[in-house]
Amino acid sequence: MLQFEGVISDKGSKYAVTGGIVKDRAAAKAFVKSMCRIKKYAKATHNTWAVLLPDGPVKADDGESGAGMVILRMLEREGLQNHIIVVTRWYGGTKLGGDRFRHVQTCVRYYLEQLNSR
Repeated sequence: MLQFEGVISDKGSKYAVTGGIVKDRAAAKAFVKSMCRIKKYAKATHNTWAVLLPDGPVKADDGESGAGMVILRMLEREGLQNHIIVVTRWYGGTKLGGDRFRHVQTCVRYYLEQLNSR
């Protein structure tokens, strides 16, 4: 599991990104569940995620409508299979509008850069 906190802070909202290798839908759900055993992630406003699996893509918005699709499209462009990426947001009290999608993209891009530099 790779985890990066403090990737973005905007209008009080804070973002983190986490990822790792999973083999199927059950493993993807277990990954998010194990991540949420860390209290601060369990209390996050949104844990949005996506993964490309051999039997098809899986995503979850966790209340951040459309954010899972943003992650999924970036995974497809990268051709990264069996690797879940979770973008976590702690809401800061001010709505971000469309900026939230840009922040999700920035988090995924940051994660991919860190992954590729290892």
